[in-house]
Amino acid sequence: MRRRDTAHTSLSEAATAAVTAPLAAVDAELARRYPGAPPASQPVHTVYVPADRLTADTVRSWGEAALALLDAHAPDAAALATLLGLPDALAAPVHDRVRAKLAREPVEDLRIDFEDGYGRRPDAEEDAAAVHAARVAVRLAADPGGPAHLGIRMKSMEAPVRDRAVRTLDVFLTTLLDAGPPPKGLRLTLPKVSHPAQVTAMSGLCGAFERATGLTPGQLRFEAQIETTQAILGPDGRATVARLVDAAEGRLTGLHFGTYDYTAACQIPAAHQSLDHPAADHAKAVMQLAAAGTGVELSDGSTNVLPTGSAEQVHHAWRLHHRLVRRGLARGFPQGWDLHPGQLPTRYTAVYAFYREGFDAAADRLATYVGRLATPGTAVLDEPATARALAAFLLRGLRCGALDAAELAAGTGLAPAELAALADPATPHPPRADWTARPTRDQAS
Repeated sequence: MRRRDTAHTSLSEAATAAVTAPLAAVDAELARRYPGAPPASQPVHTVYVPADRLTADTVRSWGEAALALLDAHAPDAAALATLLGLPDALAAPVHDRVRAKLAREPVEDLRIDFEDGYGRRPDAEEDAAAVHAARVAVRLAADPGGPAHLGIRMKSMEAPVRDRAVRTLDVFLTTLLDAGPPPKGLRLTLPKVSHPAQVTAMSGLCGAFERATGLTPGQLRFEAQIETTQAILGPDGRATVARLVDAAEGRLTGLHFGTYDYTAACQIPAAHQSLDHPAADHAKAVMQLAAAGTGVELSDGSTNVLPTGSAEQVHHAWRLHHRLVRRGLARGFPQGWDLHPGQLPTRYTAVYAFYREGFDAAADRLATYVGRLATPGTAVLDEPATARALAAFLLRGLRCGALDAAELAAGTGLAPAELAALADPATPHPPRADWTARPTRDQAS
């Protein structure tokens, strides 16, 4: 056989086109369904406040109560480290950042509840509560120390409460618009979803409101709470939660797990209902698969063990909450629900410690991958997908306040905008290169 010194092909352009042309429609479908990971600016928690307990001072009072509890039980870094098992090197920066966060912005995402935490009320009473909630939301959105995200959890689309759910949402949004455009961080939560048609109805409701009020089409979006077994597995054996994403017609922003409704529906005894029960883990794993690549955010649920009472009770609740928050972070759930001001110290402690503890290793690996800094001795050869995950991890740490831009620049040689580009799967990655001539991290800093 004669050796060829140049590349030759056997297929004609027409033959190749005949095979690949049908994939154009598939490309478009995949791009529509899977636009990429959600933004790293996702809040670290959702604070849940029943509508009848909401005041204009709610966020401020939560911050003050959280700081008072921190001062009482972990007044310094050493006490916090001892109580929650933090490494000594992390204790001081984490304690300082937690105190600053509680004073500056104690709540990142506020959900005013008209569902289980509020219950069934006379129509006139719930109408008045919806008007009040909207007016308070306007004030909080304008407050520099207010939550970056806020909204309501309406009642579900189940038959007994459907009409009331629709009316409450209408009253809330109408009152909100009386004061001007909707806040940028507006979030609407649809609970107890059990069928894709309920999500489609919610999408249709948002569209109808936009048309009635002149809002931009697609401006109103919402979250779905996964609290029923039917939302995970349908009667046909299909994963319903994957169908929910499609049924929302592009309006779904998040999937939030409901710990106690879901585990109760699985017939788990009340004493054993928890975020870390195997049944809860299974449901959340299915949620992860359904949301992967869609841009839909994931949120863990809550724990109802509250840090109140004696010092022993507070410490027990704090250790449990801290462990569950950290567990959720490690399993890919960067957000969760908090039910009490006393959960804020452990929420932020777990979040800040998680990102700071993982910083050095993630920065080393990413610096090696992009070839910005020399990291001799690295023992991991990362793929592009892992590089995106490393960038997203560091970016989340920056945006939640666990890390700062100077640390990231010293550790990776990258600016925040470059990290954001690396975290975006649509952005090509810089080629790997020999790093022996580049500065070390110590030289860069």
